Amino acid sequence: MPLFNVPGWSIPTEPVTEPGSRKRKRPANDTGSEIRIASTEVNLEKLVQKLTGKRDSNNSKNSKKLRRQQKEEQQSRSSLDDDDKKKTISLPIPLMSAKERAAKKARPTHSDRSLTSQLTPAKHPEKNEDEDVSLTSMQKGMKQKLEGARFRLLNQSLYESSSEDALKMMQDDPTVYLDYHSGFRQQVQSWPSNPVDHYIASLSLYPDKTVVADLGCGDAALAQALIPKGFSVLSFDLVSNNPYVVAVDICGTLPLPGSEGAGKSTSDGEAHIVDVVVFSLSLMSKNWPQSIREAWRILKSRGDLKIAEVTSRFVDVDAFVSLISSMGFKLKSKVC
Repeated sequence: MPLFNVPGWSIPTEPVTEPGSRKRKRPANDTGSEIRIASTEVNLEKLVQKLTGKRDSNNSKNSKKLRRQQKEEQQSRSSLDDDDKKKTISLPIPLMSAKERAAKKARPTHSDRSLTSQLTPAKHPEKNEDEDVSLTSMQKGMKQKLEGARFRLLNQSLYESSSEDALKMMQDDPTVYLDYHSGFRQQVQSWPSNPVDHYIASLSLYPDKTVVADLGCGDAALAQALIPKGFSVLSFDLVSNNPYVVAVDICGTLPLPGSEGAGKSTSDGEAHIVDVVVFSLSLMSKNWPQSIREAWRILKSRGDLKIAEVTSRFVDVDAFVSLISSMGFKLKSKVC
């Protein structure tokens, strides 16, 4: 094909090359890229921690600021209250009438009340009589039967043991003494008469300042009745449950003066101070004759010995009287 030149349409013989791209291409296997990625991750973690730390610090700052504001509000309120109190105190006190002033003087102050509480002895708690109000009549009856059975069991045990064993039993278990006397009080209510009431009536006829020793006194009912009348009553029992009672084994040595004469009679001996000795249902232990001997030691010459016991306590009453007489006593009267 013939070629010819056309003006304005000439093409250079060499091809024109395009300008090269300035963009740098990454090599496929670049070890530095992994390092840069790892450093980027570390920087990202640091950035997150920094942001969260700022947020926590902001929260703590906000909480501290809130607490400071609350404290300032409380202080402002307390200052306002103090101002109100000061204002209230600074107000003039209204005048009181003569009756009001007298009533105010009559009222004890705090110091007077504290002094009175220090001088007044504390009252011992007494047994509540209405503690069984919630029980039905059947439950009360069953409880009384159980207490009665408990009393009879303890009564038998005390009669068959010595005074030392009885004392040890009550020291080991203090409820024994309480249960026995609780049952005893219930038994007395069913009796036609109480020996203690009889002795209160008979001893009230004695001269004033008569000294009575109540051996095996229990609740010391004799002392509580006769002491207000001017008598001196010395009450002794194994356990003391009130201020009238002295805890001692009545079959041992009583803490009272007195001595036995060489002739072993009531007219012998010295330092006797007791006018009357009373045993009201208290000859219980197997060694009870020792308490009779101790009564003879503390009694004055021509003193009185009064004994009250149930008839079933002794098989032979005459033998009992003979034993008492062998210790120096003479029988004045006997009621069976």
